[in-house]
Order: sequence, then structure tokens, then C-alpha cells
Amino acid sequence: MSDSKTPFEFESALGELEQLVAKMEGGDLSLEDSLQAFEQGIRLTRQCQQALASAEQRVQILLEQNGESVAQPFQPQGE
Repeated sequence: MSDSKTPFEFESALGELEQLVAKMEGGDLSLEDSLQAFEQGIRLTRQCQQALASAEQRVQILLEQNGESVAQPFQPQGE
């Protein structure tokens, strides 16, 4: 996991979280290793949630026009 001196990379954290989940689901970890993996997973989850909240805030700022939010309908690609 990255330390506080390096910038947070969402994709790396998400990949690391996926690896932790796979290890834990495998059932081969000891109780202590499982607890450590769980704690690390919680830290990664919180970091990812913060990054997503920050990105959402940035999007809201970009969508504001004249001090008012302008709702934009979501249109998935391919429709």
C-alpha cells in the first residue's frame, strides 16, 4: 500500500483491494493474516470512498452554471 508521501492512485488501490478479497475468499490465510488483510482492506476502501467523493464534488463544480447546479441526465454509452 502507498504511504502518505506518494499520491493516491485509485486504480492501484482498487486492484490491491481486489487481490485482498481474493486471498481472503480463498480461505488459506491464518486468522491473524485474515485480520491484517481485513484492516488493510478497510483502509483501502476508505481511501477509495474519499477519492470518489472528491471526484463527485469536482464534477458538481464543473456542472454548475451561474451558481446553480444544472442537472444532466445520465446516458450510458451505446444507447
